[in-house]
Amino acid sequence: MDRLTLMETFVCTVETGSFSAAARRLEVGQPAVSKAIAQLEERLQTRLLLRSTRGLTPTEAGQAYYESAKRAIAMVDDADGAARGVSADLVGKLRVCAAVTFARLHIIPHIKRFLDRHPLLEVEVMLDDRQIGLLENGIDVALRMGDLGDSSMTARKIATGRRMVVAAPAYLAERGVPEIPADLARHEAVVYLSDSGGATTWSFERDSSELSVTVQGRLRVNAAEGVRAAVCGGVGVAIVSEWMFAPELAAGAVEQLLPQWSLPTIDLWAVYPSGRLASAKARAFTVFVQELMVAEAPSR
Repeated sequence: MDRLTLMETFVCTVETGSFSAAARRLEVGQPAVSKAIAQLEERLQTRLLLRSTRGLTPTEAGQAYYESAKRAIAMVDDADGAARGVSADLVGKLRVCAAVTFARLHIIPHIKRFLDRHPLLEVEVMLDDRQIGLLENGIDVALRMGDLGDSSMTARKIATGRRMVVAAPAYLAERGVPEIPADLARHEAVVYLSDSGGATTWSFERDSSELSVTVQGRLRVNAAEGVRAAVCGGVGVAIVSEWMFAPELAAGAVEQLLPQWSLPTIDLWAVYPSGRLASAKARAFTVFVQELMVAEAPSR
């Protein structure tokens, strides 16, 4: 095998954690992957992977080589794209991860435009509300919202959205419309168990005034789709991003409450694996999503 193919095989093996998984992703036989790793270790005269019953993990030398190899592969991909001279000729496979609801509402319905723009590119979209590991899942770019937490990640801010309190008309007809934030303490809240753990103290701002309200709710949901179903079903009020209920807000199926009060905004990020330059494919997808968010941004 040539050096680049050996690098790509090694990188895929590290990211998948086993020879068999790497073989499936590369669409080759497992013996070919094992042989490639052995050939690479022989050429470098060092052990790159530790084998155990739990799978494969890189040695210290292997981790350093992995990070350098990822950068080298990304640079080769970029060089290929520059030589072709047209971004439409991006080739290969792009693996994307995004939250289920956000992708369903804002990405998947428009993905054909991205595929048409890059006809030689294959896209795999992993829908998961959890912040899964990018390296071990072979993710090129993830779309994440809110506080990233891990400062070592390479990230690019795509958009900033509003948070708001929403409820269904049927619920408001039964329980009344809150006029000030303090009224929310007497309402039933649908609590979103996101990575923050599901905050029940909501902070509002208006002009120079700030106040916090502690809400009560008997329903806690760990996925945005569940929050959407509960709110639309009249269970209670919820704090959500404007992106989560965009169709319902436009159709009047849910109503924004306390519009004169503001909540902390939420950021949308494109996140790339740590220690790795964003590939041309990942950058192209990031630009595409940014275009979508600009086009969908509501007028204030």
